[in-house]
Amino acid sequence: MIRVTYLGHSGFLVETQEMYFLFDYYKGEFPRFDKDKKMLVFASHAHYDHYGKAIYGLREQFKNLSYILSSDIPVVEGDDVFRIGPCEEKVIAGCRIRTLRSNDQGVAFLAKDGEGHTFYHAGDLNWWHWEGEPDEYNKGMRRSYQAEINKLQPERIDAAFVPVDPRLGEQYCWGIDCFMKRTRTKYVFPMHFWENYSVCDRLMMEECTEEYRDRIVKIEREGQQFSLPE
Repeated sequence: MIRVTYLGHSGFLVETQEMYFLFDYYKGEFPRFDKDKKMLVFASHAHYDHYGKAIYGLREQFKNLSYILSSDIPVVEGDDVFRIGPCEEKVIAGCRIRTLRSNDQGVAFLAKDGEGHTFYHAGDLNWWHWEGEPDEYNKGMRRSYQAEINKLQPERIDAAFVPVDPRLGEQYCWGIDCFMKRTRTKYVFPMHFWENYSVCDRLMMEECTEEYRDRIVKIEREGQQFSLPE
């Protein structure tokens, strides 16, 4: 069983039979928790829309809880806090956590649990092609993004969370398209779309998404829950 709750922007709660994975939470309402499960809390970098101190309130609810924070986030004390940098790998609470290097700030996460599930959260790792930027800048973004995504090609990913930022204009879908065509991913959740939910409909109509359109999860509101078949 995999249940995913969209909490807003790039924030997601993933629930399996044994544990929770909370990614890049800074706003939104949580569903009712099973407090007997393990909780892993991830923050990919220090930007306000990916990291908020409200996550530390979860210490009052869970006995078995760990924070996995990108190394750019200011030091937070506690035996339950683990800092991780780009291109590192650690085993925390029985899960193997691997990071990619973001081409913005911080890291992207690949998390494998003991039940055989694999989840990917991009943070702000994306194909950031901005109109008006010099060609060399945009070429550098393309190269850095593709190089990191290529590292995921051997993986089988159950659920991935990937930016589709509408501020990029026509290039908003380049990152998710590259990701889906270079990885073996069962379901992909668009994120980082600044409450512009029409982006999900737009993705479904793009010619480039035709071969994986049935694996795109359409998000319509904060708090929406999805049950993924395994």
